[in-house]
Amino acid sequence: MKMSRLYRSLSVAAVSLVLFSGADWTRLRGPDATGISDDKGLPIHWSATENVVWKTALPGKGGSSPITLKGKIFLTAYTGYGLDRSNPGDQKDLAHHVLCFNRADGKLIWEKKSKALLPEQEYDKGHIDLHGYASATPVTDGQSLFVFFGRSGVRALSLDGKLLWHVEVGTNLNGWGSAASPILFGDLVIVNASIESESLVALNKKTGKEVWQATGIRESWSTPAVVELPNGKKELVLAMHSKVLGFDPATGERLWQCDGVPDYVVPMTVADKGVVYITGGRSSSTLAVRAGGRGDVTETHRLWTLNKGCKVPSPLVHGGLLYWVSNLDTAACIKADTGEVLYHRRLPKRGAFYGSAVMAEGKIYAVSKMRGTVVLAAGPQFKQLARNDPLDESLFNATPVITNGQLLLRSDRFLYCIGKQDEARSASETHAADGETWVPSIK
Repeated sequence: MKMSRLYRSLSVAAVSLVLFSGADWTRLRGPDATGISDDKGLPIHWSATENVVWKTALPGKGGSSPITLKGKIFLTAYTGYGLDRSNPGDQKDLAHHVLCFNRADGKLIWEKKSKALLPEQEYDKGHIDLHGYASATPVTDGQSLFVFFGRSGVRALSLDGKLLWHVEVGTNLNGWGSAASPILFGDLVIVNASIESESLVALNKKTGKEVWQATGIRESWSTPAVVELPNGKKELVLAMHSKVLGFDPATGERLWQCDGVPDYVVPMTVADKGVVYITGGRSSSTLAVRAGGRGDVTETHRLWTLNKGCKVPSPLVHGGLLYWVSNLDTAACIKADTGEVLYHRRLPKRGAFYGSAVMAEGKIYAVSKMRGTVVLAAGPQFKQLARNDPLDESLFNATPVITNGQLLLRSDRFLYCIGKQDEARSASETHAADGETWVPSIK
């Protein structure tokens, strides 16, 4: 090998380590479900022609977020029905898709399509048109992939798309549809099936066999959270209408309960140092509860309540501060220990937010449904760093993904990789000198 060729190869390897290093985003809101990444170098400005590393068309709609694993991206979508409220089509054509893309260039590697179990919620009745029939984000343990399609059940697939098992968790329907994402705990896949069967269900991840079920889970679209206590023990916490519940994640035993948001709950519970933070409801309230109690802990473990909150997106907790960017165009920062409001204000250039905010390098990224992405500075004072226009004209309901110093943004039409394009182009040109394509230009 000539020295120049060796030098170029080493240069590409060095840039590759910069651009393609960092933790995989293996579930909703990242590997630890916080929405916070240690990645560096994310851009704060982009447009349809700036800092788009690649753009890939999707076969269908969906509100689920992508996840990443070992150079691959996994995502769900739906087709055939419910693409237009004025002409929804025929339910018999509704199909679910599990998709696998190449992380480097966004090219489709494989696709698994399955027919929906019918009847489904009618698209032109209720509010399911706000997000559709593929809203639960997949989760992976590094060996298998687990997806949830509401009434159509839970599916386990191999990483090359082979169906391993399929289990239904209830047949009930709701005008808002289904949205909670599956999580993993040990050998269990845990699903909030409040909509489908008013239950919380744990399945063996190898076989799909039910291990335990907790009933009485009402009006909860919230993804459950596994919370680590100061003593190292773990509890499973789920928020529902009027209650916060703590379970033993291994057995499903109910350990404690607390008065909660007096309405339905959509945002995921977040936790820090054994304290859980719950927000939600049409009137949008928030509370903090110290986990680890037993029985009714409303008087002993509920630390504070607040008559402000976030109806749909999940909050962030970092550095003693609780943040949210809500579906009502409001950004907030709250002291996590006391509930004191540091700021709560309307954002310029209004646009409802359904996807949850994420954070990296002291910056908060939140994508609105149709009005682009806002970037805020983390900290007790409000500071907007950027407001980027939407990349296409469809809905952006998914939570952003931070991976390898880049952002993955999903709309109803496309999956985008956002990154500092000068670095990507430099690496691509270096690699192209050897007659190969590494990072593509904008499609």
